Amino acid sequence: MKNNQIVLNFLVFAEKIANGRQQNELLADIKALGFQAVEIRREYFKDIQKEIPLIKKEAARLGLDLFYSVPDEVYVSGSINPNLVGYLQEANEMGVKQIKWNIGDFNGELHTEELKALIDSGVAITIENDQTQTSGTISAIKKYMTAVTAENLAIGYVYDLGNWRFVGEDEVTAAEALAEYVHYIHVKDVRYEANQSQATGLDHGVIDWRKVLSILPDNLPIAIEYPTKTNEEILEAKNLLEEEVK
Repeated sequence: MKNNQIVLNFLVFAEKIANGRQQNELLADIKALGFQAVEIRREYFKDIQKEIPLIKKEAARLGLDLFYSVPDEVYVSGSINPNLVGYLQEANEMGVKQIKWNIGDFNGELHTEELKALIDSGVAITIENDQTQTSGTISAIKKYMTAVTAENLAIGYVYDLGNWRFVGEDEVTAAEALAEYVHYIHVKDVRYEANQSQATGLDHGVIDWRKVLSILPDNLPIAIEYPTKTNEEILEAKNLLEEEVK
């Protein structure tokens, strides 16, 4: 894999956010760690209206590309979620290049015209395999991406490496089945304690992440996405990825 842009997802700073820090306050730290792109998490806002312009200004000052993770679904009871328009407005106000949602309860009806209106917002739209049986399985992602591709809708797919273990599926099988749709990659390893899956750092769990990356397309953004406690943990993952994708 070559020319991959390594992104830092704000999940790495979960502890700092819980202790009162704001995402805009941590952007300079991310830049100092050597990243050129960051994924903002909507659930981490404390006062979204005040923080959005601060993030936009600070990201522009630092030259950081912005991705936006929104923990909501495209479909609610089979219909397009009415909140999506507002999320895209937030993304545009921040200067975000790409937004990520979950599929939700897609029943086979795309609502193509409504999706086209969302796509025309100017922000790239993606969906992710989450940790639910509803929209986090290989079959659910395949079904949806086959449908949007058939309609030539510009919706991409975020392959989340660790989430497959949480729905009882295999990440290598998923990579082989879904590689053609992947626009963005989230990486984490997974370890087991008392038969419970827990996200952990690369090479600290059971996933052969190098094999998975060898299956997925080249030249895509790759985000580090799991809680950390130290900058050293972040840099360890960054160095491992840089060694693998150089």
